[in-house]
Amino acid sequence: MKSCLGIFSLALLLSFELCPSGFAAPVPRPNFVLCMADDQGWGDMAYNGHPAVKTPVFDEMARMGWRFDRFYAGAPVCSPTRASVMTGRTPNRIGTFSWGWTLRPQEITVAEALKSAGYATGHFGKWHLGSVRADSPVSPGNSGFDDWFSSPNFFEVDPWMSDNGKAVKTTGEGSEVIVKRALEFIRRAKQSGKPFLAVVWFGSPHAPHVGTERDLALYADQPKKQQHFLAEITAMDRAMGRLRAGLRELGVADNTLLWYNSDNGAIAEGSTGGLRAKKGSIYEGGLRVPGLIEWPARLTQPRVVTLPACTMDIYPTVLELAGAKVAKQPVLDGTSLVPLFDGKMTARSKPIGFWDYAIGGLPTKSGDLLQKLAEEQAAGKVLPANEVEPMPAAQLRTDYSDKIFGKHAAWLDGDWKLHRIETRKGDVKWELYNLSADRTESKDLLAAESKRATKMQGELETWLRSVVNSLNGGDYRQPRKP
Repeated sequence: MKSCLGIFSLALLLSFELCPSGFAAPVPRPNFVLCMADDQGWGDMAYNGHPAVKTPVFDEMARMGWRFDRFYAGAPVCSPTRASVMTGRTPNRIGTFSWGWTLRPQEITVAEALKSAGYATGHFGKWHLGSVRADSPVSPGNSGFDDWFSSPNFFEVDPWMSDNGKAVKTTGEGSEVIVKRALEFIRRAKQSGKPFLAVVWFGSPHAPHVGTERDLALYADQPKKQQHFLAEITAMDRAMGRLRAGLRELGVADNTLLWYNSDNGAIAEGSTGGLRAKKGSIYEGGLRVPGLIEWPARLTQPRVVTLPACTMDIYPTVLELAGAKVAKQPVLDGTSLVPLFDGKMTARSKPIGFWDYAIGGLPTKSGDLLQKLAEEQAAGKVLPANEVEPMPAAQLRTDYSDKIFGKHAAWLDGDWKLHRIETRKGDVKWELYNLSADRTESKDLLAAESKRATKMQGELETWLRSVVNSLNGGDYRQPRKP
């Protein structure tokens, strides 16, 4: 169990004991590979209608596996969404407000939960949830991963990486570099007889875009800026192909749940597929992302899923399938999709809340941070992580207001999406859209659907107060049922 900071340390020991359960899943238990792109919009896939991008592997996954047409990132920027995958909780509950903000050390991650249930756990690629120095309380190693080959933020060609805390310079296209390392971990896990969790988080297609000659040649007819952007997506697609082939070669593909999505909506160079707004917004274009699942042993028929699902769902789904249980689990915002896999879910069991908090991001320059670590290691004097990359003090505050919910929140209930937009002065504007009839969120139905709007407004504000309660430590102070 990792250490905790400040007021939360005792509560962690008392309230968050991890234990395996007697879940009667088929034997052997499934393996999990959780993949995520960095800044790939919903429309940045050939199968979603992009006129130029070449994504043959993703297209095959969309044909052969389960394609989620309404899959949502937990937030409109990267670090918060990654926190939602790790915990099953909306990011503001744990202080991961924007890009560059870290996990809170007392949070229980999907890696810790599966590790307690006998899984081998590995992280490969972009972390962006804290320092990748070995002694950081929020490094991958102190967040439940046995093996990690991670970058503080995005990375390009020939990236610097942290190999279990040691800075190393690699050679090759970044997406292919991390997939190669992930497959080495999977091979060792198979040899050990353990089921595995491999988290593979790409650094593409985040700017600045650096395409290889091989991939740039495919886009010679595109504007130069587009060439490099599209080349990164194609390189990532090829790396996914190598990952899938590697799983087959190792004989583990059939019983491995392979889950792919992006961390937020499209950037300026990208495509939302016609949805409103882009990265940084909680309108559809900033949140709706590609979502794909393959699991040949259980999901035997291709399917297009149209009900809403989100990154917060990954944690509860994986834990249920793995037979892992967290004693006194804090509030979850996600819901398990196991009933969907079993053909028993025709509608989502609860709405999805989103909240873009009124606070800025924190710079995290991967190359600079890892080169500094390499210099320290070469000199034989590695500085403590809390000196070089301290956690933001605001992350551990417990006095956030439950009266003012700054900036922009939304409540998604089936086809209906309610927006709550709060100005700096505290004035609130509401908007309501029916996404089945108006996917571009252009026809506000607030007045026409006043009864529905009033109900959803109450639900959203109740949820916001719950989020602030968690943010202020309420999940850890209060006794919880086992």
